Amino acid sequence: MNKVREVIAYKHYFEEFLLAQPIKVQDKIYKVVEIIETYERVPSNYLKAITGTNGLYEARIKLGSNIWRVFCFFDKGKLVILLNGFQKKTQKTPKKEIDKALNLMESYYKEKNK
Repeated sequence: MNKVREVIAYKHYFEEFLLAQPIKVQDKIYKVVEIIETYERVPSNYLKAITGTNGLYEARIKLGSNIWRVFCFFDKGKLVILLNGFQKKTQKTPKKEIDKALNLMESYYKEKNK
């Protein structure tokens, strides 16, 4: 399978989230990551921009009636940096989760531009 973009995790946040999930959920998350890596145009049911955040996206994972979100962003168009994730229990994505992801995105760029 040809990769159109590289997906990397920033620090340990994504891995910690991933390992805390049941195996079935982990498999589904890997599938969604694979779709993000290999599809030229990722369908919005898998990856969606978060309004009003200046470049933050959420990878969307659904298994049965359960929903998970993993925040990410692009760097130079190709790199998808996976940040924190959480299980979604409400209609709206909690602001504290978005804020956490935005802080991680900010520290990523600070470290990069050193």
